[in-house]
Amino acid sequence: MIQVNKPGFYSSVQDLGRFGYRDKGVPISGVMDSISAKFANKLLGNDENDAVLEITMTGPELVFSRATVIAISGAIISPKINGAEIYNDEVYEIQPGDILSFGELKTGFRCYLAVQGGFNTETILGSKSWYVSLTTYSHLLQGKKIEVDESSKQDIKDDLPGMNHNFDSKKLEVYKGPEFHLLTEEQEQQVLNGIFNIAKENSRMAYQLKQQLYPHNYSILTSATTPGTVQFTPAGKLIILMKDAQTTGGYPRVLQLTDNAIALLAQKRTGEEVIFSLKE
Repeated sequence: MIQVNKPGFYSSVQDLGRFGYRDKGVPISGVMDSISAKFANKLLGNDENDAVLEITMTGPELVFSRATVIAISGAIISPKINGAEIYNDEVYEIQPGDILSFGELKTGFRCYLAVQGGFNTETILGSKSWYVSLTTYSHLLQGKKIEVDESSKQDIKDDLPGMNHNFDSKKLEVYKGPEFHLLTEEQEQQVLNGIFNIAKENSRMAYQLKQQLYPHNYSILTSATTPGTVQFTPAGKLIILMKDAQTTGGYPRVLQLTDNAIALLAQKRTGEEVIFSLKE
C-alpha cells in the first residue's frame, strides 16, 4: 500500500493503454512516453504492460507501508528516498515507512515510477489506465491510497544497459497522413521545413503548436484518428493528438507521428522547439 501525502501537479496510474474499444469512442489512454515506462518496468522484471505512475512536471510525496522495489525512468524530477537523492534508471529497495519525494524538474516533463509487480488498481475494459469518464480518478489526490502487488517477486534486471533519454532532440519522426496531399506546395514547405514551438495548450489530450500556417478551407468527413495524428485546422494551426484524445475528427490529418516521436513530444514543455522529419 502507498499513501499519497502530496499529489504533485498531475500524477496518474497508466499502463500501455486500452485497446479494442475505439469503435465505441473510448480513447487508448496509457503512458505518454512508452519508452521510459517500459524501461522502468523492465528494470524490475515486470511485464512491460504493468501499471506505473506517470508523474508530470512536479512529483508527489508517497509513503510506503510495505517493503518493495522501485525504479524511475523518464524526466529527471530530483527524486529522493527519505530526503536522500536517488537516480533515474536504477533499482532501489523500499522499506515500510519510507517516503519517496521529488524536487526540481531538470530534464524532460514526465517520469514513470514502477513498483515490483505493478500497481494493483482497478482494471476497466482491459486496462488500468486512468481516464476520467471511465475510471473513478483522473489523477492522484491527497490522502489517496494505492494498492501494489504484494505477491510478485520478479527477477531484478540491474545489469541492463543504460537508457539514453535524448529529450533535447527536436526531431519528431512522422509519416504522411491521409490528407497530406491536400497541402499546397507552400503549406508543405511550411510543415516540413519549419521550426515549431509547443503552445501552452498541451496536455494528455493534445499538443498545439504556436505557429500558424497559411489557412485553408478543406473539408473532410469525420474520420478516425489515433495518438500521434497531426490535425490541420482551417485557421492554419497544427494540433497533435495524444493518448487521451478523441477517436475521430473532422480536420485534415496531414501527418502521423511514430511511437518514438509521441514519446519524445510527451517530454516537451511549453515553448520548446520541434521539427518534423518525414519518413518514407
